[in-house]
Amino acid sequence: MSEISPEQRLEPPNTRLINAGIVTINDMETLLACVAYENANQQRVQILRRLEQRASEIRAEDD
Repeated sequence: MSEISPEQRLEPPNTRLINAGIVTINDMETLLACVAYENANQQRVQILRRLEQRASEIRAEDD
């Protein structure tokens, strides 16, 4: 799992950094932790969709 917490990825001081936090997720464990964090806190549909897209990308890389 990544050293960067879901909170750090999804609640950066500058909202433009959210996408960078998502793009740098490289494993499903980290991604699922971020989804859980978002669901428990902000529940932003756009962020959850981006996390879903990243999950698809990770799965494709594993094939």
